[in-house]
Amino acid sequence: MAVSELDSGKGKLRTILSIDGGGIRGIIPGVILAFLESELQKLDGEDARIADYFDVIAGTSTGGLVVSMLTAPNKNNRPLYQAKEIVPFYKENTPEIFPQPRFHFLSSWTNKFWKVMGPRYDGEHLKDLLKKKLRDITLKQTLTQVIIPTYDINRLFPVIFTTAEAKMDELNNPTLADVCISTSAAPTYLPCHKFKIEGNSNEFHMIDGGVAANNPTLTAILHEKKAMIIRSQLETQKKNKEAKLKMTPKKMLVLSLGTGSFKKIGKYNADDTAKWGSLGWVCKNKTTPIIDIFSDANADMVDIHLATMFQYDHDLHKNDDDKKANRRKKDYLRIQAADLSGDELCSVDIATEENLGNLEIVGEKLLDETVSRVNLKTGRFEKLPAEKGTNREALIKFAKRLSMERKLRLSD
Repeated sequence: MAVSELDSGKGKLRTILSIDGGGIRGIIPGVILAFLESELQKLDGEDARIADYFDVIAGTSTGGLVVSMLTAPNKNNRPLYQAKEIVPFYKENTPEIFPQPRFHFLSSWTNKFWKVMGPRYDGEHLKDLLKKKLRDITLKQTLTQVIIPTYDINRLFPVIFTTAEAKMDELNNPTLADVCISTSAAPTYLPCHKFKIEGNSNEFHMIDGGVAANNPTLTAILHEKKAMIIRSQLETQKKNKEAKLKMTPKKMLVLSLGTGSFKKIGKYNADDTAKWGSLGWVCKNKTTPIIDIFSDANADMVDIHLATMFQYDHDLHKNDDDKKANRRKKDYLRIQAADLSGDELCSVDIATEENLGNLEIVGEKLLDETVSRVNLKTGRFEKLPAEKGTNREALIKFAKRLSMERKLRLSD
């Protein structure tokens, strides 16, 4: 049973997991999630699954695909995939989703040609794969609350698909496959996805949710705050219709997983970019600068907002508020592979066996890197002092808090 179904009021936290977009780089959070789930299994048994511990799981683009794997029910009403199966899934399927040119010397030329003439990949294998794996499972059937951002280019407005809304309104209950295809339809890479929801006359014309929220953590937090307000209002009305609204929201415990950042000072400069036309912005050195810059800036803005919200700027807390600030810092863990290097590692689509293996290595090494946080003054992702521990150690502590919270909810 998912943790959100056990919210009897005895728990102390609202738990949120968020996964960024990033194409094949979804392997990196896949490694992290496999480790976290293994720690939960050590604490609570082999049947423990990620969806059992989080009230909300949000994901954009490739993150939306991971979310669906973790929360879609199988015939026994348990998660369709274990976290340890995410990386093998990517290794097995992404080479067919993003087929590479047979001859390497043609790669650069075909990149430029197809990014001008149309999306580089037709997306048919991805559609077939998702429809085969997810069948007719709909959004309201997920095992815990999910939040998946997309963008409707017909209405020029972000559409955020949530389990809560799907449960309240059948006309907002698409298939999980349609949601995944929509949030993954990255411009220049995959075609826009058009679909309808049964009974709903509206057509959806969807592209990658990364144009709205490549890092969906803030989206998830705001939706959860809204849900807490509604629950508080309903509870107040139930107890005493005349009573004044008394807000007693629970603390949030947030895990946010990135898919790798590749900031290289001097990679772009005004002199060079001033000469670029449309082709230069959509294809340069095996990357898509306009998409990469937009997605990275989008994700960084969210991290900056959350760093401020959870009081991560050490210089602001050298007084009596230190203890309170330190407690809040423990409630938000962002794990990001900073400063990826090399065109292959930074790409969202170079799905060669070698590159997919290298991305898995990045994830494994990330576990043993020192915990890092964004510097609010420079925007750089910086390692904390060594005594703060590694990401592996932070996840072990995080798993213990998740386990304790679940046990509180299960207790009589």
